[in-house]
This record gives sequence, structure tokens and C-alpha cells, in this order.
Amino acid sequence: MTRSLPAVLWLTFVWVLLWGTFSPASIVGGILVAVLVTALFRLPPATDRLPVRPLPVLRLALFLLWDLAVSGAEVSWQVLRHGPRASGAIMAMPLISSSDRVVTVMANALSLSPGTMALQIDHDHDVWYVYALGPRDQAGVERARRRVVDMQRRVLAALGSPGEQAEAERVLGRMS
Repeated sequence: MTRSLPAVLWLTFVWVLLWGTFSPASIVGGILVAVLVTALFRLPPATDRLPVRPLPVLRLALFLLWDLAVSGAEVSWQVLRHGPRASGAIMAMPLISSSDRVVTVMANALSLSPGTMALQIDHDHDVWYVYALGPRDQAGVERARRRVVDMQRRVLAALGSPGEQAEAERVLGRMS
């Protein structure tokens, strides 16, 4: 029960927010639902522990905000300039991390950026397929590829192992 206490508290908090009232009935109802949910749907124990580094996490969050603004402007420009003839590219990218948690953060960080999306993650071949809006020539595809690797590098700097960080730098250096 003590292992699931944070989940019970979080679910209760979400329950109360969803009801929109801070009453004893909503709190007790939230606790009952949270205990039931955590008892019925147990999470498997985490096999890998993420080395969270606060400063790189903050840098990643600031980069994501910056990238959100820049990518939003680029997508707007693509739509205004090319309309329905806007082009895109699907790229096979090296998947540097083997951690499901890190890969999930990378895919979500990439998909948060307007104009890019993780299409498929192939752990067997260490490849993920990414869609990017905008590249019209090979140079544009290479810029999009560098952005994806740079995003991976930033996520790995915040959450990855030292070996994964070195691999990201090696891949990024190979693309220069």
C-alpha cells in the first residue's frame, strides 16, 4: 500500500479536480476510486531507473518551449506559402536509447513540436521513423534529421545514460 500511496494521492487529486468541488464527498470518492484503480491495475516494477539531471531537464523544457514557437512559425509559413502542396519527409532515424521511458520522452518531445511526429519505433532494429513537414530538397531533409538527433541529444542529456549521451554526440558529429 505504501508503494501505491503516491499514485492514490495523485489520482485523488485528479478526481477532485475533475469534479470541480473540494468537498468531503468528492475527496472520499476520489480515495475510493484511486484505491480501486491501483488495486486492479498494478503497474509493473520499473526495471530501469532514470538518472534525472535537474539542470539539463530545465534546459530541455526551455528548448521545447523555444522549439514549439519556432516550429509553429515554420508550419504556418509552410501552410501560407505552399498550402496543400506543402511537402514532408519520412525519415528513418537511429534510435539511440534502449530505455522505454527515454524513448517515450523523446517521441513525445518530438511530437510536441508542430510539423514533426514519431510514426513508428522499431526497437528490434534501433530505428524510429519520423515525419517532418517542410523539407523540399536533400538539404532540408538533412536539416530535419539534425533537428531530430539534436532533440534526442537533449533528452538524453537530461535522462539518458552516459553511454547513450556519447552515442548521441557521435551520431550528431557524423552528420556534420
